[in-house]
Amino acid sequence: MKIDRMRVFMTRDKDRPRVIVALDTDDGLTGWGECYNHGPDKALPPLLDYLYAFLSGQDPTRVDYLVNLLIQQSRFPPGALGLAAISALDHCLWDLAAKAANVPVYKLLGGEVRDRIKVYAGVYTAPDAPAARDEFDRLKEEWGFTAFKLSPWRIDMHAHRWGNVVKASADYFRSLRETVNDEYEIAFDAHAKIFEPVAARQLGNALAPYDPLFYEEPLRPENIEAWGDLKQGLNCVLATGESLYNRNEFLRLLQVKGADLIQPDICVVGGISEMRRIATLAEAYFVGVAPHNPMGPLATAVNVHFSAAAQNFRILEYRLPKGQAYVYGGLDVEKRQGETRYVVDPYLPKDGYLELRPDRPGWGVEMDEKAMEEEGYIHWQRRVPKRPDGSYAFA
Repeated sequence: MKIDRMRVFMTRDKDRPRVIVALDTDDGLTGWGECYNHGPDKALPPLLDYLYAFLSGQDPTRVDYLVNLLIQQSRFPPGALGLAAISALDHCLWDLAAKAANVPVYKLLGGEVRDRIKVYAGVYTAPDAPAARDEFDRLKEEWGFTAFKLSPWRIDMHAHRWGNVVKASADYFRSLRETVNDEYEIAFDAHAKIFEPVAARQLGNALAPYDPLFYEEPLRPENIEAWGDLKQGLNCVLATGESLYNRNEFLRLLQVKGADLIQPDICVVGGISEMRRIATLAEAYFVGVAPHNPMGPLATAVNVHFSAAAQNFRILEYRLPKGQAYVYGGLDVEKRQGETRYVVDPYLPKDGYLELRPDRPGWGVEMDEKAMEEEGYIHWQRRVPKRPDGSYAFA
């Protein structure tokens, strides 16, 4: 079996662009992968074309051999775009290797250590407590969710005194706890908007009395030592890692004791191959893994197989393929509806979990190439806020 073709699809997932990759073999198998859309997304197809030259004619079951080649040929460590492309190709190789063996991917990873994958729903805004209750209850009734993630920002952090920003967030979480089902777990994503570790600690400790599931990424990722400083004196679970690229960066984060949960993204770090190494490092430090997964249903399928085989997996971020096109920030529950069509049979929650599919080889999903072509590409870019003095703040 040899790789003899690559196809790249520029398509969409509700209101977000997606870059989907297919690797075909000379005996008729196809492996599928998903790139992370860091932007500029249109830079990914020519980069994938370049990388494909190293895979053409190769045996796809030599996954680690080939992924290592893609990383080492860069000479300098690949960054956001390079690793997004390598991640998708890594996904394709694992899918092909499992299909050749006629087993689910998790069987090639040592087999499942759990029977189903717990997920949380990303709501991403900070709606008033009654509106949050109604949305949580709806998601619980329809899909069994009992864990959710919100934004902590109730007032503009740049236009108000910081103490008032912190108080507004604490008051908000208290009102949530007084209003929603007490069994619900609620995480908060600060979205790397805070500059000073002391301010990030103040916000986390204001949320802590009301028992957040975790407090996510309050700081930028560049100064890893600052995360160790932040963790000292923080009284809630600190989670981060979506913006880190490889095992070396995660090792440093773990060495400085900068997180209680890590959140690597399987479409960012280099695919499932690198994700497993990162998880093993974290396990040695008694740190759990809660994968970052705001992507499409193919990325979710890849995460299911990683999570099934990872001892220290905790919970998976999940985005429904049909329904609200949730966006980060603001005070309202997003009402715009959308549908993602390129996966015919996506993993859907049952009682708040994703069930494994032991009778399906590879990722266990069927792709719809016609839907990818019909939906087409949609442009999206991050909104960068401005402070009152006219300077740009963290997005």
